[in-house]
Amino acid sequence: MKKAVLPLAIALSLVGLTACQTQSTTDVAAVEISDQKLAFEQFSQSFIDSLWIESPTWALYSGFHKYDGVLKVPNAATRAATLAFIDAQQSALTKFDPSMMTPAMLTDYRLIENLLAEMKWDLETFKSWQWNPSSYNVSGGFAQIINEDFAPLDERLRSVLARMENVPAYYAAARENIVKPTLEHTQLAIMQNQGAFSVFSSELLDKAITSDLTNEEKALFATRFNKVSMAINEHIDWLKALEVDLAKNGAKSFRIGEELYEQKFAYDIQAGMTGKTLYEKAVADKNRVQAEMAKITHKIWSKYFDTAIPAADNVAIKQLIDKLSAKHVKRDDFVDEVRAQIPELVEFVKAKDLVTLDPNKPLVVRETPAYMRGYAGASISAPGPYEKSGNTYYNVTPLDGMSDESAESYLREYNHWILQVLNIHEAIPGHYTQLVYSNESPSLIKSLFGNGAMVEGWAVYTERMMLEEGYGDFEPEMWLMYYKWNLRVICNTILDYSIQVKGMTEEQALDLMMNEAFQQQAEAEGKWRRATLSQVQLTSYYSGYREIYDFREEYKALKGDDFDLKAFHEEFLSYGSAPVKYIRELMLNK
Repeated sequence: MKKAVLPLAIALSLVGLTACQTQSTTDVAAVEISDQKLAFEQFSQSFIDSLWIESPTWALYSGFHKYDGVLKVPNAATRAATLAFIDAQQSALTKFDPSMMTPAMLTDYRLIENLLAEMKWDLETFKSWQWNPSSYNVSGGFAQIINEDFAPLDERLRSVLARMENVPAYYAAARENIVKPTLEHTQLAIMQNQGAFSVFSSELLDKAITSDLTNEEKALFATRFNKVSMAINEHIDWLKALEVDLAKNGAKSFRIGEELYEQKFAYDIQAGMTGKTLYEKAVADKNRVQAEMAKITHKIWSKYFDTAIPAADNVAIKQLIDKLSAKHVKRDDFVDEVRAQIPELVEFVKAKDLVTLDPNKPLVVRETPAYMRGYAGASISAPGPYEKSGNTYYNVTPLDGMSDESAESYLREYNHWILQVLNIHEAIPGHYTQLVYSNESPSLIKSLFGNGAMVEGWAVYTERMMLEEGYGDFEPEMWLMYYKWNLRVICNTILDYSIQVKGMTEEQALDLMMNEAFQQQAEAEGKWRRATLSQVQLTSYYSGYREIYDFREEYKALKGDDFDLKAFHEEFLSYGSAPVKYIRELMLNK
């Protein structure tokens, strides 16, 4: 049996126990588990501490600010150091025996094991650092320091000052790394690096000049600020020239193929099934949901049309959805309407006693920062477990950059009913609520190294749960639009697998989304773009949702009359952002 290396003081304190001849086998096992628990807790903390030294920007996003002034240059030496870190941590993990761990310990063990394996796989096999230029952008870390009030301004400005030093070398290394990238990721990199100037703006320089930094620091700040601006502009020019070359002479395909897809799916989703199996489940679910939509359409058709209902269900559903979608907010009011709906969702959750909401954890609806645009229209930026009281930002992209035609299409997609479902998903009781709970998990491992399928799955689960509990007063129009939204989740999986593995064309993708998932053209075109820029992530919504919903029904049957929905939610959320399969084990083995 593998034994953990224990600190000397702990080992000595256990000598008397292990030497006792009358001790039962059960007692010995308990002591061994206790030994491992102490050692594994120390290892876990040491692992986190070492990881933050290795990945200071990740630490920054997680709310750990000791290394805010460090911007690592992504060159060959840095990659070699990362691989050495991974090898050392994997070697340390071998000192533990998983069979002697409690379920909670084992979950943390598996999360660390998966994280290290994925980090190594990305560097050595997937090699996105070579073909994805959009992975090189310094803006986010600087914005986090500037915009979050976690320390006095002067202290944060000094971190910015230190961090700026390596920006020119950072972009020089990026250009060395990039080898035959995809055209799509190159174009995204251009747009997002242009957005960097919303961070490195005259406003930032003014803050430094009017701060209490010393005159020497202010002069150095101005010098480095100018060098950063030059470095970003130089990189954008290089990317634009690269874009022209790729368009003319050919680029790497954004499709990663079946082998890499299945490997990435296993690391990212951790659902205990293959990507192909999930794809097949999604195809079956698509047919089921379309049948439910057909039932509702037949029920309320005469409420909206004087003509006979079309014989083909998909035609009838599409016509009814098109009719209903005309009910939407004005384009200039889009962000304000999102902001206005949040208190209504809070009141409903409280009235139905679905989950406890913490009024001391702020949710701020804001326009999506420029450097984050071009990927998703709505998203959540949450603080890490080290700064639990920090703002959670609900990023909503305004429609002012769209043509009238595109804006109308977008608003019809996010119509009166679906905008409410979106806000449930992103905010209350979806992502915002789950991430607040995740930060309160007693295990930092479960909070920090969350599983995307659990995080996205929870948000999708809450959409249906809220309607089941009476949100929208069981209005058939709300349920029809919910099914349309849920169909999008299902088709995300079909779309992602089909594009990355089966070679689905843009024309085929738009046909699936518009004619079988009843999406507006603007939404469908945006999803095609997203599916060319990411891999596997689009499957996380459906995978996590099915796991959570199915587990809830299993747990409900097990508990019978003792089942309490709020208690289920709060216990489920208490395990951080661990994969659903591990949370299920923890709840069933209590």
